[in-house]
Amino acid sequence: MAELGPVTRALLGFGRDGTDERGLAGLICSACVQSLDVDGAAISLLTASVSRETLWATDATAELLEDLQFTLYEGACMEAATTGRPVLVPDLHHATETSRWPIFAAAVAEQTDVCALFALPLQWGPVNLGVLDLYRVTPGGLSDVQWHDALASADTAALMMLGQRTDPAGPDGWLDQALGHRAEIHQATGMVVAQLRIKPTDALARLRAHAFAGQRLLIDVAHDVVERRLVFTPHMT
Repeated sequence: MAELGPVTRALLGFGRDGTDERGLAGLICSACVQSLDVDGAAISLLTASVSRETLWATDATAELLEDLQFTLYEGACMEAATTGRPVLVPDLHHATETSRWPIFAAAVAEQTDVCALFALPLQWGPVNLGVLDLYRVTPGGLSDVQWHDALASADTAALMMLGQRTDPAGPDGWLDQALGHRAEIHQATGMVVAQLRIKPTDALARLRAHAFAGQRLLIDVAHDVVERRLVFTPHMT
C-alpha cells in the first residue's frame, strides 16, 4: 500500500467534533497550503451551477480567483467542475493556456500575480460536490508525490464533507445552506426571465455578459437587479 502523503494524513487526523462545514473547508485548505507548496486554496460547492458558493478561501487572492471564474464562466475551476477531472496549469501565462481561457487569463494577469493553478473536483462516486482550487505565484507543476497526495486529499475531503451530515442534501444540511447563499443570483435570474421573457439559462448568460462588459462581479450585478437599480431590456448587453 502506498504511503499516505502529508495532506491526506493531516485530513485524517482532524477532530471534527464541533467543526461546521466552513470550518472543515478551512482546515482542508490550510492543510493543502502547508504541505503542497502552493500559496493559497479555496473550496467551492456546486461549482458549475447557479447556486455556486465559495465555502472557504485562504486569502483575498484565492477568493478573487473564485469570483473571476464564476463571473467569466471559464478557468481551471470551471473546467474541473464540468468535466469531473483534475485540471493542472503549471503556467497560466503560457500561450497554450491564454488561448484556452483568454478572458480569464487576461483578468488574472491584470489583477493578481498568480502563475499556476490546480483544480481538483471533490467527487465521491456519482456525487460531484464542488472543486478544491490551489494557486501558486511562481510557475511550475506539482511533483509526483504532491500530485498523488493532492488527488488522495481531494477524495478524502469529499468523503469528510459528505459525512458532515447524515443526509447532506436534506433540510438544514450544508448543501441546503449553500443553495441559500446564492439566493440573490437566483432571484436576479428570475427577474431577468420576467423582464425579457427568456429561459433561465439565457437570463443567467445575460447577467454574466453585463458583468463582463462592466468589469464587475456577477454577485454585484445580481444585487443591482434585485434592488431594481438595473432593469434589463432586449437591446442592452
